Amino acid sequence: MGTRRAIVDYALQRRTLLADLYAGRVSATEVCDATPYLVRAATYHGERTQTPCPVCRREPVWHVNYVYGDELKAAAGQAKRAEELSRMERQYSAFRVYVVEVCRGCGWNHLARSFVQGGKGGEPGDSGEGVVQAR
Repeated sequence: MGTRRAIVDYALQRRTLLADLYAGRVSATEVCDATPYLVRAATYHGERTQTPCPVCRREPVWHVNYVYGDELKAAAGQAKRAEELSRMERQYSAFRVYVVEVCRGCGWNHLARSFVQGGKGGEPGDSGEGVVQAR
């Protein structure tokens, strides 16, 4: 896989949410709310991890990559496997990837990280139009 940049890790938010769950401040039904579409995306496009679900602890979590970017047109918002991201990197200048972790058993889901990927640099949608420069 190619160069990833502008990486954002959501591990701290995840830990905070799980601490609230374990302390009883948040219910399991609030955090185990994966839609059927997300669970299907995990089944057909996701990548199984070795990490057990932090809620049910019975199933592993799956990572689902969602891609966004102006240049992607109809492909924007679709779930993609890692090998598809590599192929897209050669085809598009830049696109943003959101990695969602999902438990197919209990429905736990959380944004794990996001990053920009693409072969030609820049940010997704960086045409320079409509950008106001700070003085």
